[in-house]
Amino acid sequence: MPQGQPSSVPDDGLTTRQRRNRPLTIVHTGIGKGKSTAAFGLALRAWNQGWPIGVFQFVKSAKWKVGEERALRVLGDSGEGGTVAWHKMGEGWSWVQRDIADSEEAAKEGWEQVKRDLAAETYQLYVLDEFAYPIHWGWVDIDEVIQVLNDRPGTQHVIITGRNAPEKLVEAADLVTDMTKVKHPMDAGQKGQRGIEW
Repeated sequence: MPQGQPSSVPDDGLTTRQRRNRPLTIVHTGIGKGKSTAAFGLALRAWNQGWPIGVFQFVKSAKWKVGEERALRVLGDSGEGGTVAWHKMGEGWSWVQRDIADSEEAAKEGWEQVKRDLAAETYQLYVLDEFAYPIHWGWVDIDEVIQVLNDRPGTQHVIITGRNAPEKLVEAADLVTDMTKVKHPMDAGQKGQRGIEW
């Protein structure tokens, strides 16, 4: 794809502008580091364009101090770019198994909120952080997710992160990146560190 040119142009009856401005479903999956980080990088670009952004964290605990949250909240409140709303649904249940029933219910409630916001066109960019987990675990129905995403109005972009993204989701998405781990400090016994992991 030299100089941003597509390798082929579909015969879909759309103009170049119509095709360029289609809403995208983006999936960041795989066992490597950087899925959420890449999604938040896209959120920075969206903020710069003045887009309203909705971040929905499905796994990370509401108690965790996530660096990207603070940065995006400050930017969202600055009046310079887009607004940023941050929704936390999890209690850290991907890493420390606690009350699974409560975690499942929180994930389902979070998905219901996303559906309401998509229907209302509340945001231009949605970051569904770690949403691949509740789909993979069967807490949220994959067929419903795909249907809702396919039927969403306007030009709302949706990014879903997390390991084990179901094949149906990968097939339905417009852009998929599989983060592959080649090497990580944890392999040598080093714990995560401030400024790198959070």
